Amino acid sequence: MASQWGVVARLGTTQTLAWASSYYLPALLAAPMAVELGMAEAQVFAAFTLALLISALVGPRAGRAIDELGGRTVLLATNGLFALGLAGLGLAQTAWQVWLAWALIGVAMGSGLYDAAFATLVRLYPVNARSAITGITLVAGFASTVGWPLTAWGIDTVGWRGTCLGWAALHLLLGLPLHLGLPRSPVEAAPSPKPMLDKDGGAMPARRPPGMGMAVAISAVFAITWFTSTAMAAHLPRLLEAQGLSATAALGVAMLVGPAQVAGRLLEFGLLRRVHPLLSARLAAAAHPLGVATLAVAGPAGAWAFAGLHGAGNGILTIAKGTLPLVVFGPAGYGQRQGWLMAPARVAQAVAPVLFGLAMQHWGAGALWLTAGLGVLALVLLQGMAGRLGDR
Repeated sequence: MASQWGVVARLGTTQTLAWASSYYLPALLAAPMAVELGMAEAQVFAAFTLALLISALVGPRAGRAIDELGGRTVLLATNGLFALGLAGLGLAQTAWQVWLAWALIGVAMGSGLYDAAFATLVRLYPVNARSAITGITLVAGFASTVGWPLTAWGIDTVGWRGTCLGWAALHLLLGLPLHLGLPRSPVEAAPSPKPMLDKDGGAMPARRPPGMGMAVAISAVFAITWFTSTAMAAHLPRLLEAQGLSATAALGVAMLVGPAQVAGRLLEFGLLRRVHPLLSARLAAAAHPLGVATLAVAGPAGAWAFAGLHGAGNGILTIAKGTLPLVVFGPAGYGQRQGWLMAPARVAQAVAPVLFGLAMQHWGAGALWLTAGLGVLALVLLQGMAGRLGDR
């Protein structure tokens, strides 16, 4: 039986592959693809947006399948879907074939990215999933660091078509064998709930389980934070230039976000692993608004602090989206519930680049106050949840 950290290493590697060959692909692939196929570059990104929307629809069904069949079966299927979609992209001759290929990749994303990996871990290790979830995000946090250089090298060496076919081959030659090595069945039993005792040793009435209101609050928090994360990923260099930085300085500051995300995850793995995930999530949600305030007060000199705070908060929130629902609702039905909870976040992720781009057209650098305000709203929602759960 594979050890827990062996499973984490496998899933961390396959998640790096999945993210690098899907989410991080259009940034470098869109331009050469559009030129050769006679498409507008915006059309390629629109096809990618379709993939994100499809992933939101697929998520709940994929989560339910993991609850019933286990993650190994579902993740093996996603390797085939990724390979088929990427091969279709590499062989596409017309715009509609590009849309179809991205639709297939969207199905794979909805059933093969973080939510599926988290659900797999919760099914295998319902008692000790938090540290395993953190471990996966630490490894896959380097997906862009690995993926962008490999994609750029592939485009320079074999062209964008060969690059897509190469990523497809990696899903079959690397991803598939790694997923084959995952355990077939749960290796850790979930504990039976124990009744709480009063001061005289008698059983106290069980606390009412979290209801729909709590689910809506969690879903809203993740939709807000994923909107901000994707908006910053798409527009941060240009946004920093609007704050008065040179193009070179803006790019340098923007590159800090990735290492800051990993630093935030290391903080979660170390110091914050002993606190309730709600506290971690509140600290992380406060980071972006605090960074915006620092930038507003210090001007361009505060850009480094803004990027560091935003990145660290985003890194911790990536873990919280896996651990918070587990702590609040428990491991039973985790996969399907996670699919529903994260569906609005995937939609927000899909529309964020366009909507925040429009905000920048109207307000320029002031568009940051939109995401700061959303961050404060997320913090308020998390604080309300803490009150309902006993001020964690």
